[in-house]
Amino acid sequence: MKIVTLSVIASVALSASGLVQVADKAGLKSIPESTLELLKLTDNPKNPITESKVELGKKLYFDPRLSKSGLISCNTCHNLAEGGDDGVSAAIGHAWRANPHHLNSPTVYNAVFFDSQFWDGRDPDLEKQAQGPILAAPEMAASKEHVVSTVLSMPAYVDEFKEAYGDSVQIDYETITATIATFERTLVTPSRFDDFLNGKHNAIDKEEKRGLEIFIDRGCASCHNGIALGGSMSAFEVANKYKYASLGDFSGDKNSQVKVPTLRNLSATAPYFHNGAIWSLDEAIVEMGRVQLGLDLNRTDVDSIKKFLGTLDGRVPQVIYPILPASTESTPRPDAN
Repeated sequence: MKIVTLSVIASVALSASGLVQVADKAGLKSIPESTLELLKLTDNPKNPITESKVELGKKLYFDPRLSKSGLISCNTCHNLAEGGDDGVSAAIGHAWRANPHHLNSPTVYNAVFFDSQFWDGRDPDLEKQAQGPILAAPEMAASKEHVVSTVLSMPAYVDEFKEAYGDSVQIDYETITATIATFERTLVTPSRFDDFLNGKHNAIDKEEKRGLEIFIDRGCASCHNGIALGGSMSAFEVANKYKYASLGDFSGDKNSQVKVPTLRNLSATAPYFHNGAIWSLDEAIVEMGRVQLGLDLNRTDVDSIKKFLGTLDGRVPQVIYPILPASTESTPRPDAN
C-alpha cells in the first residue's frame, strides 16, 4: 500500500502541473477526454459496444417484468435519476424485504472502472454482476427461465436482439444479462477533477486543490485510487473498529476484504459504507480516517477533503426513459409472493 505524503508533495512545486504529477504518483487516474481512449477502457472485446446493444440493454435495465413480481427493475436499486443507487441504507427487494445482510446498493455509475463487483468482490466484471441480482431471492427473485420466457414472449424484443447480434442469436439468460451490462458500460460521469488531470488546470479552484493535497497526504489515496477512486478489494478496519460494524452481518470476502467504494458523485449517493449506516459526508470522512488510517482528522482537514470530493461530482449522461415492448398473452404473469 503506497502512501504519498506531504514530503513528496513538498518536493514538487505546488503548481497545478506539479499537483497533477503528485496525483499520478498516488495512483489517481482520469476518465479520458478522448472518446476513443474512453472506449478502450469501457468496451468488452468479447461483446463490443454498439448502439443497438446499448439501446436494447437500456430497455432491459428499466424493464420490471424481468423480476418475479413484475415490479422491480435494475433501475429500482440503481436509479439513474438518483445517483445510480437507491438512497436507502439497505436495498429493498422482492416482497418489500430489506437485504438480509443489510447491504447498501452501490452506484452503477462508473462501475465499469471497478476491478471487482459486489461488496465481497465475487465477480470481476459487469457481465457477471448483471446475472446475480435478477436471480437473488431478496432482490428480483426471478429464474433464468422466467427472464428468457419474458423476453421471448415479446416479438419486439426478439427483433431487437436480432438487430443487435444477428439473426442467429441465441436469446438465453447470459446474452440478456450481457446486454444489460453493455448499457451499464456507458454510464460514465466525467467531472471537473478529470478536466484538471487532463490539463484544464483552472477546472478546480485553490481550495479544492488544497483538498486534493490533503486527500493524498493523509493517505486516502492508498485505497481510493484508479479512475473510480475505488473499486478494488482492501482490508477494512485497518486501524480501528468501524463504529457501526454490528449493523448487518457482512464481514467481507474469505480474506475479510471489502470492495472499496467509489468516491465519485458522493453528493448523490448517501448513505455511505457497505451497510449504509452513515448519512453525513462529514461523518463518513471522519470515520474513514479513524477506521482505516488511525487519524483523528481535524475540522480543517475534513472541510478540505470534502471540497476536493466535490470535484468528483460528474456530468451524468442523458438517459431517456425507454418505451418498452407491450406484454403479450404469453408473457409470464407477475407473482408478488
